Amino acid sequence: MKFTPQDIIQLEGIGILPEAVTQQLAVFKAGIPYVHLLEPATIGHGIFKYSKEEEDQFIALYEGHKTALNILKFTPASGAATRMFKFLFEFLEDYNPQKESINSFINKKKATDLRLFFVGLDDFPFYSEIRKALKLRISKETEGDINQNRLLFVKTMLEKDGFNYGNQPKGLFPFHKYKRHNASAFEEHLFEASLYAKTDTNARLHFTISEAHYHIFKTEFERIQHIVEDKTKTVFDISYSFQSRATDTIAVRMDNTPFRESNTEQLVFRPGGHGALIENLNAQDADIIFIKNIDNVVTVKYEVDVARYKKILAGKLLKLQEKVFAYLHQIDDQQLSESQIHDVVYFLQDAFNTKLSPDFEKFSERYQVEYLREQLDRPIRVCGMVQNEGEPGGGPFWVKHESGRIHLEIIESVQIDPHSASQKAIVKASTHFNPVDVVCAVNNYKGEKYNLLKFVDYKAGFISNKTIDGQPIKALEHPGLWNGAMAFWNTIFVEVPLITFNPVKTVNDLLKPAHKVMK
Repeated sequence: MKFTPQDIIQLEGIGILPEAVTQQLAVFKAGIPYVHLLEPATIGHGIFKYSKEEEDQFIALYEGHKTALNILKFTPASGAATRMFKFLFEFLEDYNPQKESINSFINKKKATDLRLFFVGLDDFPFYSEIRKALKLRISKETEGDINQNRLLFVKTMLEKDGFNYGNQPKGLFPFHKYKRHNASAFEEHLFEASLYAKTDTNARLHFTISEAHYHIFKTEFERIQHIVEDKTKTVFDISYSFQSRATDTIAVRMDNTPFRESNTEQLVFRPGGHGALIENLNAQDADIIFIKNIDNVVTVKYEVDVARYKKILAGKLLKLQEKVFAYLHQIDDQQLSESQIHDVVYFLQDAFNTKLSPDFEKFSERYQVEYLREQLDRPIRVCGMVQNEGEPGGGPFWVKHESGRIHLEIIESVQIDPHSASQKAIVKASTHFNPVDVVCAVNNYKGEKYNLLKFVDYKAGFISNKTIDGQPIKALEHPGLWNGAMAFWNTIFVEVPLITFNPVKTVNDLLKPAHKVMK
């Protein structure tokens, strides 16, 4: 591609090198091959399931080491709440109160989500606040008109001259209604952190947010800080980072040529997906990092249960790390005997489900040790997995790469060939789902921070079809944060109960038991 002088100025302003754009265009032209699934990960075959006694041992191990650890809770929180209200925005666009009632509209459109919304209306945490504002907007003529009132309720919720919820950060949207106040997902993450990510009286949390939302997050924390700190007896250290514009990717037309704005002829770039956050994660300094999405929270009733399983995952991580570090120190001291080489092989296979090179037995002892060091000396993550109940998203699978390497990975549906009957059959046979419940160790056995960018599978990105101003385009996303961005970590999957997975993808999810406070 030949860049114009204006292109170069634009790229410099964003922080993207021309070579990076050229590489992205090459990816669009070559395409990204679908993954080759071998089989789903299942209990006893890629996913561990522990007894209560084992779980209690992991908790004790974590609790015993916790005060000496630098712990961080890392929460991707950059999204706006827009997608939560997709069906309500469509309702505002399509519904004409002059032509039909809302019930007839629901029946005609088979809009079960809209029906559920109105049936559960007074159970939403924002109901009272909007009803109060609504009284000022309802005229005497429409006071008893249920269709006009419901339409006005939705408008008051979403439109700019109302509460403008669709353009607010998802993390600050009212998720839970307590006796005296509404709690946002942001606030619930603070309460949750106090139960498992606190050392002595301090808890560190890091949120990746949109730069445009920084001041409202900061203001919200200042508003609730003393209340939450008093209730939890915890001092919170909150930090924020933004997804770098330098991780944006170029948009292209369907013929893979760059898409330009019609008025300015400027190149169009789009955010590179949550995989870009590997750079934000790489900038953090901690012994243990808990990762969980902003919308996956519960009310206070369930927080202790959720915290229990976070401690289990962390305890398992520490146990694995202790063994890895011991073997690496032995290798440094040149004390790895032939029998101990076999011990390391068994450990990698048993603990991390590692598939070693088929030529390993042919290696000289020296190269066997070097190979094992390379397999051991990686960041570690323990990922909770819940039983699959049809939620959209990724799951754990055994994957075979072009090199012949077989590996356990979290795979998103967009990575799987939708036209392959055999691949779809493997997906259908899967038993577990990825809830994004991850505990990480990112320091090596010498206490040095890994460069996490060295462990990314850069071939594992996504190409998806989008539209800009009604025109079809292709968009490129970086390898997902818990997918290709962590592909070369040492990883284990552990079954955790469904109570740990309560995402709010649509506003109606707030009607589920984990988000409702008992009256």
